[in-house]
Amino acid sequence: MTTPGPDTIQDPAAEYYIPAVGSLTDRHTRTIKHADTFAVFDDHGDILYARGRPDGLFHQDTRYLSRLELLIDGQRPLLLSTTIMDRTAVLSSDLCNPDLYKDGTHILRETLHLSRAKFLWNGACYERLVVRNHSENRVRVTLTLRYGADFADLFEARGQNRARRGRIEPPVVADDQVTLAYVGLDGVRRETLFQFDPPPTRLSSVEASIELDLGPDEWVPLFTTISVAGIAPERGGSRTGFFAALRGKARDHRALFGPVAHIVTSNSVFNETLRRSASDLAMLVTETEQGPYPYAGIPWFSTAFGRDGIITAMLLLGFAPDLAAGVLRYLAANQAVEEDAVADAEPGKILHETRGGEMASLGEVPFRRYYGSVDSTPLFVILAGAYATRTGDLGLISDIWPNIEAALSWIDDYGDRDGDGFVEYGRRNQDGLINQGWKDSHDSVFHEDGTLAEGPIALVEVQGYVFAAKRAAADLARRIGLPERAATLEIEAEALRVRFENAFWCERLGTYALALDAGKRQCQVGASNAGHALFTGIASADRAARVAANLMDATSFSGWGIRTLATSQARYNPMSYHNGSIWPHDNGLIALGFARYGHKEEAARIFQGLFESSAETDLRRLPELFCGFPRRRGRAPVSYPVACSPQAWASATLPGLLAAAIGLEFHPEGNEIRFNRPVLPTFLEEVELHGLRVGACEVDVLLRRHAIDVGVTVLRRSGPVRVVTIS
Repeated sequence: MTTPGPDTIQDPAAEYYIPAVGSLTDRHTRTIKHADTFAVFDDHGDILYARGRPDGLFHQDTRYLSRLELLIDGQRPLLLSTTIMDRTAVLSSDLCNPDLYKDGTHILRETLHLSRAKFLWNGACYERLVVRNHSENRVRVTLTLRYGADFADLFEARGQNRARRGRIEPPVVADDQVTLAYVGLDGVRRETLFQFDPPPTRLSSVEASIELDLGPDEWVPLFTTISVAGIAPERGGSRTGFFAALRGKARDHRALFGPVAHIVTSNSVFNETLRRSASDLAMLVTETEQGPYPYAGIPWFSTAFGRDGIITAMLLLGFAPDLAAGVLRYLAANQAVEEDAVADAEPGKILHETRGGEMASLGEVPFRRYYGSVDSTPLFVILAGAYATRTGDLGLISDIWPNIEAALSWIDDYGDRDGDGFVEYGRRNQDGLINQGWKDSHDSVFHEDGTLAEGPIALVEVQGYVFAAKRAAADLARRIGLPERAATLEIEAEALRVRFENAFWCERLGTYALALDAGKRQCQVGASNAGHALFTGIASADRAARVAANLMDATSFSGWGIRTLATSQARYNPMSYHNGSIWPHDNGLIALGFARYGHKEEAARIFQGLFESSAETDLRRLPELFCGFPRRRGRAPVSYPVACSPQAWASATLPGLLAAAIGLEFHPEGNEIRFNRPVLPTFLEEVELHGLRVGACEVDVLLRRHAIDVGVTVLRRSGPVRVVTIS
């Protein structure tokens, strides 16, 4: 992620630091998204402007709505409850009036119920407000909606200063609608259109008011549509448009999740967590020309990130393989084909991120189409191999085989900067990211004494990714009739494994070193990165056992999860972004690695810790990360102040861990589903999986935990599918 270190650091990377003017956890924010549009509201359903906060309605990295406040007789309503509905991603807020005094009358609080429902669809925010009088008397009040649009670029909203901005155009006010507009320095006109039904009593460029006169038990619906970027709202934004758009959202959800396996367990809280994960993923997945792609997270990363999309698809592969196909096709279509130092691009390299805002368009930030990640390229090849193993779809593999070969060429040529057989990174653009692994804070790679490492830097996990990529590519080459290419790749992978063990193992720490610096000196730091060596299979069995023990001791495992950095290390800070915090996806990949080497008890402890942390969070949602403080009795995990929530790879972690725990494997050539040494954690007695697909076949199964094993029962079978349990 593009989030380097403290704002006191005088470094170009500090331009992309996310200032914490206000914590995202000091009040309940509510995030909703559709396609390239997302919104961050408070729990009232309002947007209260504050610099450095992400509140607002954004489309392609521009904030089209920076203020939205509902008032009743000039007062803010009282909050009763708020939630985001599963499946439809509708933000629902229940409010009531405070005590109101006007013209010698007193309207008692809780007389009027205000029910707000809002959602995003095709570039518009639709809202229905229902006001109901629950008193025995007639009530007259004025409802006012105040609004504004600053048209800030996302990086401005995060707190970055700009020397110049474009111009705000004069507002246009009609009987039932208002248009606010801005012409950017890039020459693009950006518009926000407000439409009201019924027409307001009074309407201006900053607020709309309507007089209500309600008898006992009388109610009235009010509709508002806010559309962005010149996108026409559904059927003019009327009440008809609200319901038509809502039906469209429901169709979208069914189309996206119809082929996805459904999970039901004996634990009601875990079921809530899984439903929230599914709902968040449905919201984050965006349909591209190449297929579905999971945008990374809201608010800061609501766009396509290569690394995040790949890992999300990998964690969900057992239950939603179509997502991996969309990710592979999108990244293949956006693979770099030439050198571009500004974008850190080189032929064959896989995308890091893309941005659509004014500042990216003008080059004020380098992320319009940016390739500054060292791991996206081998991860792309790994996902291709895993997808083929899961589905048997060699048609897609044949389509993207030139992209796979280009990625392998990048690994061998551009990736290995000094010819030592390891893949290193070093930015080619002074404005690019200093660190280009998944821990891309400016201070995340350092030596034992805390001194920052000088690049080019070879990260421990990246060598594992390259090893796994070559193994995966070898398997794919053999499947599509290229046995000589397969043999070459297998030889290269084994040679890398030997070099890796010799160069990265640190006997003093009992684990693999975090990285090698430019002088090939080990960064002898105990970090979670070493666990990824188990995920990729590059580690020897005996050393894998030592890594697992190392990561599960009290300096690394907090009780909620494994810290990015052990408490004994020089730069440990439980409140930092990458130097002591806990990331769900990081833990998920490590646990998959533990399971791969047979350390399922340790994997189950991670699974249990992450589930229990999700049970303590708002909406049962795992955030991007949380602080690495030790677990304390009666206390929830400590929130990280500017963590994205939802975040795609965090949402995918618990389903991925479940698949690993039960040993879920697919063998499409024989229409076979295997459960390889299945284990269920103590919080799960039973798990039902509905709609597991292999080829054209489908099956429902029940897994039940017994004293010494897990039983698997087939509940429904469609087609000649075999279900095999390996004990």
